[in-house]
Amino acid sequence: MAKNASAVCDRHFGQPESNLDSVKPTVPSHPAWAEIDLNRLRSNFQLINRFKPPAVGLISVLKDDAYGHGAIAVASEALAAGASLLALATVGEATALRHAGISAPILLLGQRHSQELEICVRESLTCCVNDLETACQLNKVAVDLGEICDIHIKIDTGMSRYGVRWNETPELVREVSNLPNLRLRGLMTHLAMSDEKDKTFANLQTSRFRSVLQELDVAGIRIPLRHVCNSGGLLDLPEAHFDMVRLGLLPLGVYPSQACRRIEGLMPVMAIKTRIAQIRTLQPGDTVGYGMRYTATQPRRIAVLPIGYGDGFPRVRNQGFVLIHGRRAPLVGGVAMDALTVDVTEIHETCPWDEVTVMGEADNDEISVHDLARIKGSVSYDVLTSWRERLPRIYLKSSRRLNHETSLLGSQG
Repeated sequence: MAKNASAVCDRHFGQPESNLDSVKPTVPSHPAWAEIDLNRLRSNFQLINRFKPPAVGLISVLKDDAYGHGAIAVASEALAAGASLLALATVGEATALRHAGISAPILLLGQRHSQELEICVRESLTCCVNDLETACQLNKVAVDLGEICDIHIKIDTGMSRYGVRWNETPELVREVSNLPNLRLRGLMTHLAMSDEKDKTFANLQTSRFRSVLQELDVAGIRIPLRHVCNSGGLLDLPEAHFDMVRLGLLPLGVYPSQACRRIEGLMPVMAIKTRIAQIRTLQPGDTVGYGMRYTATQPRRIAVLPIGYGDGFPRVRNQGFVLIHGRRAPLVGGVAMDALTVDVTEIHETCPWDEVTVMGEADNDEISVHDLARIKGSVSYDVLTSWRERLPRIYLKSSRRLNHETSLLGSQG
């Protein structure tokens, strides 16, 4: 078996016009990379726009570099699809978009330190306000700079994280409305269990949010933008759509849970790939990797992949698969910082530098982000945002590969 595989590999490397040679110009400097399919991203936004009511606006959530997909590239597609707001978690994330030439309204989620407020005003960032003290500080900065600052008030309807408690919100709204250089544009809350089958708590949160709106209506106060739903809420809670929905994961082709409704045609945007760096032949009794977590009981062929937990792959032992030539190769031994090993004994045609799909589709099979989340004992959000910067992002558009710099400058072509 090993001899036959060696012959296949000799032929593979012996032809100057081989498939490997033909793709050399697109191979990243690190033999592992993330592919971001902008065509799929665009299609996903189109499908979401058809799914949601036309009157419901779109906030594109781009936290943590758009969940590892590249905030600038995703922002460009989101805005082209009609998103009216971009949402981020840090001032640094927001200013990076501004410096890239994105002038669209940006909503900063979370809580701002007083030292961040000046740059928020200067960069025309819309701040979430959770308390009167921050609102007063922000208003003073805006007065000093001669600017008007848009804000959204975050309501804590039961998640007990950011926001003013729902039964205290009307008073805060009245106080903030008297601050001359703040413009209250929105009210929002965040759902803790929108993607669970049991919607009891999500419905309670929505009810509390509605009670605030009703009290404000009685007082003659109408806030232009009201938003509650994340991706799970868009899919399963149409009664909570209000004026806008905040979507981070869904346009990337990943559902927040298995319980949510599906949008037909939605496809994952990111794939993680690498190449086989070396193939080893094990004899019975040979062990693999740190801690000798795998021992061969018979002759085996083991492929070494130059990707590991330093790239963001879960640090697991003898768990999971990758796809090689469209077939599943099981991981053996423990995942190291820069390498993992898989058993390719039954995939006879495997050769060094063959392409490997670590996450994504190949032929008729797929290793999904949820598969990796299961072996990691975590969730899809964690897996996506764990892929490190040393994995180059290769942007696919119009059947071409675009390097990271080209795609961030507009993905022309």
